[in-house]
Amino acid sequence: MREEVVRRRRWISEERFLDLLGMTNLIPGPNSTEMAIHLGYVRAGWPGLLAAGACFIVPAMVSVLALAWLYVRYGAQPQVTWLLYGVKPVIIAVVVHAMWGLSRTAVKGPLLAGVGLAVLGLSWLGANEIALLFGGGVAVLLLRRARRSFGVALMAAGGATPAVALGPAVGTMGAADLGTLFLVFLKIGAVLYGSGYVLLAFLRDDFVDRLRWLTDQQLLDAVAIGQFTPGPVLTTATFIGYLVSGWVGAILATVAIFLPSFVFVALSHPLISRVRNSVGAGAFLDGVNVAALGLMAAVTWELGRAALVDWLTGGMALVALAVLVRFAINSAWLVGAGAAVGAVSYLLVR
Repeated sequence: MREEVVRRRRWISEERFLDLLGMTNLIPGPNSTEMAIHLGYVRAGWPGLLAAGACFIVPAMVSVLALAWLYVRYGAQPQVTWLLYGVKPVIIAVVVHAMWGLSRTAVKGPLLAGVGLAVLGLSWLGANEIALLFGGGVAVLLLRRARRSFGVALMAAGGATPAVALGPAVGTMGAADLGTLFLVFLKIGAVLYGSGYVLLAFLRDDFVDRLRWLTDQQLLDAVAIGQFTPGPVLTTATFIGYLVSGWVGAILATVAIFLPSFVFVALSHPLISRVRNSVGAGAFLDGVNVAALGLMAAVTWELGRAALVDWLTGGMALVALAVLVRFAINSAWLVGAGAAVGAVSYLLVR
C-alpha cells in the first residue's frame, strides 16, 4: 500500500501514511483491511471508504467461496485428505513464524513478556479470550502508570528515576443458527486485535469448543485456505460460513466479521491527530499486542497437536519453519509444497 499510494501515486505523504497506520493498530479489526478503508476515505470521502473496503475484501471472498465449494464437494476424497495432510504442518510453521516476527516488535521488555506469558497460562486454564485481550492492555497501562508514579515519588525524595465433531451439513442451519453465526463473527470482528492469526484463538473457542460446529481438522483446513488465497486472512470466515450453512452462511460470516472495521475507521479517522502521541493509548496497545501473542501461542499448541501426527508432518513443519526463517519466501509456495508432499505420500501408500 505504501508503494502504491505514497511513492507511486503520491496521494498522501509518508507522515500521513504513518498516522493512518498507527490508528489501525489502535482499533480492533484486521489492519490491512482497515488501512485500505482509511486510504479510501482520505482519497474520496465516504464513497471512497466503502469502495476501498469492498474492493479489498470481495475478490478474496469470491476465491475462498469457490474453494469452500470444492472442499465440501470433494474434501472427503482420499486424494484431498492427503493433500491437506501435507498442508496442515506448513500452516503451523507459518503461524509460528508470524508469532516470532510479531514478538520481536511487541515484546519490548520484561513487563510485556510477563503479561504475554500470563495470558498464555490463563488461556490454557480456559480464561475468556476477550477478557484476556483487554485485560492485557489494561494491566500494562496501569503498571506503567504505577511505575511512572513511583519514579516521580523517588525523584521527589531525592532518589533516581528507574529505567523505564464435524459440523452440520451445508445448508441445514435454521434462522436462529444463522443469527448465531452472524453474531459470533460480528463479535470477533469487533474485538480482534493484532495479527489476523489471532483469529485462530477466537475461532477455536467459539466454533470448536463452544458451538461444536467444527473440528480442529476443519479449522486448520479453513486457515489453510485463508492463508493460501490472496487478500485478508479474515476471509477464513467465508470458508467457515460456507461449511456450516452454504453460500448464505458464507456471505453472512464475511459481512459480520468485516462490518466493524468500516464502523471503527469511520469513527476513529477524525481522532487521528489527537491520539497519535497518547502515552496511554500506546501502553494499552502494547498490552493488547502481547496478550494477542499469548493467545496465538496457546491455540497454535492445540492445533499443532492435531496437525503434527507423525514423524513426517513434524519434519515438514520444521523444514517449513527453517525455510521461512532463512528466506523471504511467500508462504503460499510452502503451502503448495506441503500439498505436493501430501500427494506423493498418497501415491506411495496406495
